[in-house]
Amino acid sequence: MNAMRSPRVEKVVVNIGVGEAGERLLKAQKVLEMITGQTPVTTISRTVNRDLGIREGMPIGCKVTLRGEGAEDFLKRALWIRENRIAGYSFDPEGNMSFGITDYTDFEGMRYDPEIGIFGMDVSVIINRAGNRITRRRIMKRKLSKNHRMTQVEAKQFVKDRFDVEVVE
Repeated sequence: MNAMRSPRVEKVVVNIGVGEAGERLLKAQKVLEMITGQTPVTTISRTVNRDLGIREGMPIGCKVTLRGEGAEDFLKRALWIRENRIAGYSFDPEGNMSFGITDYTDFEGMRYDPEIGIFGMDVSVIINRAGNRITRRRIMKRKLSKNHRMTQVEAKQFVKDRFDVEVVE
């Protein structure tokens, strides 16, 4: 197979949404740092929601972006928690995948800490081919040709082959 046509995991984004700044946000950042080994970045609200008491520019969560081997290692651990099964609706038409983990203590080596509590997280995986940068670069941006884009079917097959995951339709 052509090296430019082979799919790859570009990045894995792990997100914990807390909905408020303060102590819970600090605990969520601590959980992400324990699980991924990287320093999390605070996410900030873009809109106002009066019912939830959220203002624009308010810190409401944290996230970590993993790339390369670290991303694949984390993804293997996260899929193991899901018993190597993922729903077919977790894939979008562009071949990206998202799923949730209900509790951080499900990860190997993590214990429940009553000071921290229970935190779930969202895991988003971007799957594409090499050469995708032409759509994001600053100079001479181009559209990605139709036959070079990832499809949902190709992404499902890649996850099945690479990570031994059963995709449940």
